[in-house]
Amino acid sequence: MDRYAVIGQPIAHSRSPAIHAQFARQTDQVLSYEAIEIAPDALPARLQALHAAGYRGLNVTLPHKVAVMALCETVSGRAQRAGAVNTLIRTDQGWHGDNTDGEGFIRDLQRLGFGVAGRRVLVLGAGGAVRGILEPLLAAAPAELVVSNRNPWKPEALAEAFKPLGTIVPRTHLSLKGDRYDLVVNATAAGHSGRMAALPGPLLARGGDCYDLSYGAAFAPFRAWSEAQGAARIADGLGMLVGQAAAAFEAWRGVVPDRLDAVIARLRE
Repeated sequence: MDRYAVIGQPIAHSRSPAIHAQFARQTDQVLSYEAIEIAPDALPARLQALHAAGYRGLNVTLPHKVAVMALCETVSGRAQRAGAVNTLIRTDQGWHGDNTDGEGFIRDLQRLGFGVAGRRVLVLGAGGAVRGILEPLLAAAPAELVVSNRNPWKPEALAEAFKPLGTIVPRTHLSLKGDRYDLVVNATAAGHSGRMAALPGPLLARGGDCYDLSYGAAFAPFRAWSEAQGAARIADGLGMLVGQAAAAFEAWRGVVPDRLDAVIARLRE
């Protein structure tokens, strides 16, 4: 039986085993998938051991998504631009690293009907999560893509790094005052502390949508802000989690799980 796993620390909370079990049932695939806890200092040796044991692929979560890049035999272009790897694919020579976060994000926007083309898009935050979604956002041809942070340096660095792929407008949160956006994407970590980034007044255009990369309790502050903004539609990032897993499953098995709504509904239960 082909073996797969998700690696990280801690890992007991991971929903990946449940997600991939549902994908396997939907697509009539026979495989095993488990959660494996690996401490950062043990990562190099454990990756070698998992390869030697015949694992066909691995999902990678915190805190290993950056460190694992240096341990891959090859790395995809989109993973290099994202600065992180969340999917490992076995090759005879070693591990090939990829990043499916951006693909999962765009898949979920499409599933929800949150258009990007021709719209003004605001991304809040400028950390690693943002790097993973910028390439597909630019490819979706927004009228304007603004990346905002508390200080200007990180957005400016992102605008320069992604310049070959398109134009990103770097801003600070305070400088957004008076602007209106059709889609606001929250990629800050503030919600994990029960907070919402400090923003200057109304930012959402009439009929605008709001999307948070987080889900669960961390989604609550942004959801409250979005409701106060009068958002037409509000979504959390659970669909992105399932979408990036579907992209990894497709890379491993050559089969596309296409009933993502059913998987998301099951997780919410």
